[in-house]
Amino acid sequence: MTVGGRLKRLFGARYATVGPEQAAALMAAGGVLLDVREPVEWRAGHAPRARHIPLGRLADRIGELPPDRPVVTVCRSGARSRQAAALLARERGQVHNLAGGMRAWVEAGFALQAKGGRPGRLS
Repeated sequence: MTVGGRLKRLFGARYATVGPEQAAALMAAGGVLLDVREPVEWRAGHAPRARHIPLGRLADRIGELPPDRPVVTVCRSGARSRQAAALLARERGQVHNLAGGMRAWVEAGFALQAKGGRPGRLS
């Protein structure tokens, strides 16, 4: 194990906190917006092009995320996505958490979509 790996284990993994504009810029540059909300929340409305893995399933599904791209975690308010970011940061680099969650995303004027591309809502 590398020194950096040992330090992560000792002191906890680090992730960056970003706002909606930074999250959108990371996505535009090839990053993944990972929505960790529950399925009913996801179906009501989510960011276009976001990936959905509920927080409770994330540990088992980390391998579904591309290892070479930044990941921005998001939930409704930011609490669950902080947990997800901490979990991911133990396994990979370039992890970010969207401060304020989907509430901040919507307040910044970014779209939500529902099934079939219809306009979504925050539930």
